[in-house]
Amino acid sequence: MAQSHPNPTEQVSHPLPLICRAAAVIAALWCAAACAQEAAIVVSSRAGDRMATKPAIRFEAQAQEAGVVFQIDPATTYQRIEGFGASILEAGLICINTLPAQQQEEVLRSLFDPVRGAGFSAMKTTIACTDFMPAGPWYTYNDTPGDVAMKDFSIQRDLAPNGSATFIKRARQHGSFVLQAPMDYPPDWMLTTVDDRKKQDVQEKYFDALALYYVRYLQEYQKAGIFIDYLCLFNEPGCYTRIPYTKIRDLIKNHVGPLLAKEGLKTKLMLSEAENRSRAFKEYPTVLDDPEARKFVAAMPYHGYGAGGFDKVAALHERYPDIPLWMTEVCYAYQAGTPKTMTLPRTDFEDGDHWGNMIFSDIEAGASAWIYWNMILDETGGPWAVSPVHGNPENNIQHPLVIINRQNHEVIYTGAFQYLAHFSKFVRPGSVRIAAKGSYTGVRCIAFQTPDGQLVAQLINSRDEAAATRLDAQGRSVQLRLPAGSITTVAWKRK
Repeated sequence: MAQSHPNPTEQVSHPLPLICRAAAVIAALWCAAACAQEAAIVVSSRAGDRMATKPAIRFEAQAQEAGVVFQIDPATTYQRIEGFGASILEAGLICINTLPAQQQEEVLRSLFDPVRGAGFSAMKTTIACTDFMPAGPWYTYNDTPGDVAMKDFSIQRDLAPNGSATFIKRARQHGSFVLQAPMDYPPDWMLTTVDDRKKQDVQEKYFDALALYYVRYLQEYQKAGIFIDYLCLFNEPGCYTRIPYTKIRDLIKNHVGPLLAKEGLKTKLMLSEAENRSRAFKEYPTVLDDPEARKFVAAMPYHGYGAGGFDKVAALHERYPDIPLWMTEVCYAYQAGTPKTMTLPRTDFEDGDHWGNMIFSDIEAGASAWIYWNMILDETGGPWAVSPVHGNPENNIQHPLVIINRQNHEVIYTGAFQYLAHFSKFVRPGSVRIAAKGSYTGVRCIAFQTPDGQLVAQLINSRDEAAATRLDAQGRSVQLRLPAGSITTVAWKRK
């Protein structure tokens, strides 16, 4: 597998062996050296490290030299972590399928294997077509006008060699993950109008038919051997299907929620995916302040487009502490406001710092999961689907986690992938965020306790020089030197 580097003269080891070595070293440390109170260190940095295992360091009873100090307190706990990952879309599988067979499996392993890869654990798929479903023309699962009984419902496209269901099955050969599924558009015949995007609302007379459409999707996927953990009614309802949240509330409480219960389906409901944090804060109370609707809602997903808004996520978490928050989509895209001065897709490692800081901020605000948009695209930032009436324009260039050059088979693991992999690999589902106190410009720390009782700290150094850092935990201290432009994972046994 080819790997790109910020500097063509820079020598960096193959990403899969590095990840494997990191996992093996940490496993050995936890099993054999727990009494020594040592911490395993894994680093990715501007200098060239990629998931590189460094010599273990020992906690000392007394504080050592100072520097930037963070206090880790496992007694103070916050939200449960559901996972980290990206989206499973036709565009990604189209790119994978251009590679030789062995290289295809290497890519899938690097993404999903929890030991030999990043171990992505929370993934997004889509209910029929979206802008990166380019294996054929625009489609829904039932394009027969007026077929309210869903007699012509079919997921056949998803079962094709480049289809989403096929992609999910291939990914699950290398690891396990939860799946959430939103929908851009229902069948056009359910909409108030098709040719005017600003009026593409769902007609209320089709609410029962739409509920059945969702249920058939879940049932047909189950027949294909795929369980959808979370159903999300609409993707960015302010941008695609222009349905107001008052209607989403009524769909949930009067149609979709009751029908899921009637059919005995175990899939949980997500509210809908607002296009940014501020829109989620503004609109979600419309649904959640209605007790009959709220009882069906298991999670609040939102997107990370636009600057800031983390305070809005924190406010939602405070207002509805019993409903987990998921950041379920974000990327660079010219159509989403990325300046044309930025060349997409990006291959530089340094870009990972932007995404690492965003992950930190969303989790600190209360998010339980963090999902990037396109997991895999080609060297052009595509391929993309084209259907202007559905908001899918030509030249919809975007940035993925992994770039597969369809011409020469080079595979580039971007900076975004590297930073996200530190979280997905070492902060496994069921982990709980714990307190990490301390503040320093350009250096951040966030900490977790894993389900098996390990403590994990993630540290980012966004500065252009190394940072001397100390972690204090349970009466012991350990001194670290964070490389310039880096993310460092520190993992140790709880005392």
